[in-house]
Amino acid sequence: MHVTRLDARGLRRFAEVSLLPAPGINLITGENGAGKTSLLEALHLMAYGRSFRGRVRDGLVRSGDPALEVFVEWQEAKRDQRRKAGLRHSGQEWTGRLDGSAVSQLGELCAALAVVSFEPGSHSLITGAAEIRRRYLDWGLFHVEQDFTPLWRRYTRALKQRNALLKARARDGQLDAWDRELADSGEPLTRRRQQYLDELQPRFAALAADLAPALGEVRLDYAPGWRRDDFPLADALLLARDRDQLAGYTSVGPHRADWKIGFGAIPGRDALSRGQAKLTALSALLAQAEHHAAIRGEWPVVALDDLASELDRNHQLRVLERLLASRAQVFITGTEAPPALAGMQVELARFHVEHGMLSQQ
Repeated sequence: MHVTRLDARGLRRFAEVSLLPAPGINLITGENGAGKTSLLEALHLMAYGRSFRGRVRDGLVRSGDPALEVFVEWQEAKRDQRRKAGLRHSGQEWTGRLDGSAVSQLGELCAALAVVSFEPGSHSLITGAAEIRRRYLDWGLFHVEQDFTPLWRRYTRALKQRNALLKARARDGQLDAWDRELADSGEPLTRRRQQYLDELQPRFAALAADLAPALGEVRLDYAPGWRRDDFPLADALLLARDRDQLAGYTSVGPHRADWKIGFGAIPGRDALSRGQAKLTALSALLAQAEHHAAIRGEWPVVALDDLASELDRNHQLRVLERLLASRAQVFITGTEAPPALAGMQVELARFHVEHGMLSQQ
C-alpha cells in the first residue's frame, strides 16, 4: 500500500498543499513549526479519524477557516487497485467520501487506509490511559477481521443504551435486554482482542529484543475488563448492577479492557525511562504493521515524525533497515535528514516545508 497523492486545505499553517510522494522513503524537512508534522497528521486523520495530537477541533483547522479538507489517493498492490478518499471536517461536523461514494460512518474511511504512526507522543501507548491501548487493538482488528467493525458497533450501541437507562434510574426489567446484548457482543469481541494480542506476541517480542534488549524477555497480557476467569460477562453485569445503578454507568465489560507488558529485566512499566517507553511503543507499532502485512499481504503506510529526535542513530538504523527490507512506504519528518540515512544507500524523495509552502527538492 502506498499513497500516491495527498492534498489538504485549511490544515494548520497550510492554506493549500499538495504532496506527490514516492513509493519508498519520503523525507520531509523544515524548521520547527514550519508544518511538516501537519502532513503526517493529515494522513493519520484519514486512518484514525483524529490527529495524533488530539481532536480536530484542538487546532488542526487553520485559523480563520471554517473547516479542513483532506484528499488522499493510494495504491493497493495486492489487489492492484487505486483508491481515493476525501474528508471535510470542521471540528464539530464532517462529511466524507470513499471511492466516489458518500460514507455515513467515519470508521469506513479509517478501515480503508492503513497508516501506522510513530511520533513524540507514542510512548503514551505504554504509559498512558487504557483507552489508548484499546484503540490500538481495535484499529488493528478493523483492518484484519472483516466482522469486527459491526461487532464493535453492536457492543458500543448496547453500552450507550444501558448507560442511558442507568442514568435514568431504570428498573431491572428494562436492563435485562441490554445486559444480554452486551454479553452476546462483548464475549466474541473479547475473544478477538485476546487472539489478536496473542498473534502480536512473537513479533513484538522479536522487535523488543532487537530495539530494547535491556528490558529482557517481554510478554503481552490482556485484561478483559471483568473477572473473566471466574464468570461470564452476563454474570458480571448482573453482579455489578446495583453498583452501576448508583454510579450511573456500566463498570465492567470490554470497554474497560486493557493490556499490559511484562518485562523480564525490570519490575514494570513505571520503571521504564522515557526512552525505553518510546522503544517499547515503537516495537508494538512495528509488530502491528508486520502482522497487518502478514494478513493483508502488504504493509501499511508508516509515518515517523521527528525520527532523529526520538531515536539515536543506532536505533534509527535498525528501524530503517527493517522498513527498507519490507518495501513499505515511509514518511519521515525532521529539521534535517536523520543521521542514519547518511550512511545508507537508499533513494529518497525529498520535500521541504517553508512559510506554509511545500516544495520537492
